[in-house]
Amino acid sequence: MGLGNSFAVHDIDTNVQLGTRYLRYVLNNLSGNMVMATAAYNAPARARARQDSNLLEGSIYAETIPFSETRDYVQKVMANAAYYASTFGHGNISLKTRMGTIPPR
Repeated sequence: MGLGNSFAVHDIDTNVQLGTRYLRYVLNNLSGNMVMATAAYNAPARARARQDSNLLEGSIYAETIPFSETRDYVQKVMANAAYYASTFGHGNISLKTRMGTIPPR
């Protein structure tokens, strides 16, 4: 990333740069699925493993995450994404639409 050896993770700009780079990496590895990427951001090894063999609503996927911390994280991130998109004039997309579906394995 070109940060060299002298970067500080407590620096806001560096932290944002590292976080967005990691989120892009996770999104790329999960076919751009925001619900799975959000789950993977909090618990990387489990998001794909929880994919069903059938198409699944994103809200059902999120609601059935067995770890309360990850489930709560996904629900809050997705709800906040819907709120901020609306607040900043990016359309009023329902949370259900924003969460979409989880493709089968």
